[in-house]
Amino acid sequence: MTHAPHLMALDAGTGSIRAVIFNLQGEQVAVAQAEWRHLALPDVPGSMEFDLEHNWQLACQCIRQVLQQSQLPARAIRSVACCSMREGIVLYNKAGEAIWACANVDARASREVSELKEIHHGQFEREIYQCSGQTLALGTMPRLLWLAHHRPDVYRQAATLTMISDWLAKCLSGELAVDPSNAGTTGLLDLHTRQWRPDLLEMAGLRGDILSPVAETGSKLGEITAEAARQCGLEQGTVVGMGGGDVQLGTLGLGIVNAGETAVLGGTFWQQVVNLPQPQVDPQMNIRVNPHVIPGMAQAEAISFFTGLTMRWFRDAFCGEEKLLAERLGVDCYSLLEEMAARVPAGSWGVMPVFSDAMHFNKWYHAAPSFINLSIDPERCNKQTLFRALEENAAIVSACNLDQVAAFSGVQTSQIVFAGGGAKGKLWSQILSDVTGLTVKVPQVKEATALGCAIAAGVAAGVYRSLQETGQQLVRWEREFHPNAEHHQLYQQQKANWQKVYADQLTLVDSGLTTSMWKAPGL
Repeated sequence: MTHAPHLMALDAGTGSIRAVIFNLQGEQVAVAQAEWRHLALPDVPGSMEFDLEHNWQLACQCIRQVLQQSQLPARAIRSVACCSMREGIVLYNKAGEAIWACANVDARASREVSELKEIHHGQFEREIYQCSGQTLALGTMPRLLWLAHHRPDVYRQAATLTMISDWLAKCLSGELAVDPSNAGTTGLLDLHTRQWRPDLLEMAGLRGDILSPVAETGSKLGEITAEAARQCGLEQGTVVGMGGGDVQLGTLGLGIVNAGETAVLGGTFWQQVVNLPQPQVDPQMNIRVNPHVIPGMAQAEAISFFTGLTMRWFRDAFCGEEKLLAERLGVDCYSLLEEMAARVPAGSWGVMPVFSDAMHFNKWYHAAPSFINLSIDPERCNKQTLFRALEENAAIVSACNLDQVAAFSGVQTSQIVFAGGGAKGKLWSQILSDVTGLTVKVPQVKEATALGCAIAAGVAAGVYRSLQETGQQLVRWEREFHPNAEHHQLYQQQKANWQKVYADQLTLVDSGLTTSMWKAPGL
């Protein structure tokens, strides 16, 4: 019996690993997931080491499970590619064995960030940003410096460096390479040439000889080895394609493949991503710029902090009754809260949440979480009002970030693709449209990152012609929202008021009267 060819994506997120199988029409066939643990070392504050041995076993477990669920034989998988959280890095010795790794959330190197910021009279970070689109806080350099200071045994042995997605691909194929979209987040890759800049490491007194070959997303890296086939259940000789960074592959899966196209990805953090016609950076250093998976194209990326997490906190802390009622009715609690919030007028009676600031990549910290302008009228100031105010605020922060991108890039967009958990909310989608004044389109695909990764696998195996063409062809739309002009005008005023209030709230953090929700390492 012959089976139609299928594609597999291995998606290594911050909290879990997932193996996802798609058919060639881009439809998800099966998914298997396992949570992984990051190891916090007791004597290293902020550390989040990545457990290489255990996590490879979990990846193998997911591959075997997804094959079993799909009831497909291993030979039906034509190609596999890997994607991962950005910023997580893996070091290897001369023999190509992985010897140390940390997750994207590892924050041990804040002192090293401060040290590096001092180089060239404080201009070193600007030099890095102008070349790579990255600042030091999330980059690789401070972590390498920390290893040189505290784990010289690891640092001396290190012969090669890759990202976590590349480590998975190495486990499958035996081949070591990085792709620009993920490796770009190290702060060591040139946005224009899409190649390493070892001189940046040397300027910091670090070794410039530990950088692995660069291969573009969708190119063929290698094939499943006999050893990997034995461990994970895929067939020896199956194509392994170059994957990439989760956000950039997610936008590919959403069809965001042309200059000017814009997505808002609504997860734990919200990302506002804009395709730039050519690589360029923000003179104010407020916005991160990454290589897209599509050669020659860059993406401006702004981040809203803890947006999804804030909603979960509000639901769990204040909406116990609604959770019970939703369970009884067999509906999602957020849907129930949205129904309640839809009865609150636009503007939420002037209530202003203070959580994430707009993005300031070079000096990024937030005010203390709070609600401003509450009233003691229970008819107006209640759960549904606060819930609506949080949804409006998330959209306002997104709009501020998109304004910042437009200011330096000149890119004006007419519509937003809204995806991720936040896009399930019909009220939230409408609010995003009303706040930005733009059409909002919600795609059917819920696994955009895995789909983008599967597209890369398909291009590597020659079943698709190109990333760009396939991303456009496979995207399907579920809903579309158009702005209400009256609401848009009201939100413009609310956005201006919120920006002034937020600036004022930051002065309370500066004077030590309140505690910042989050500060970048090194501040």
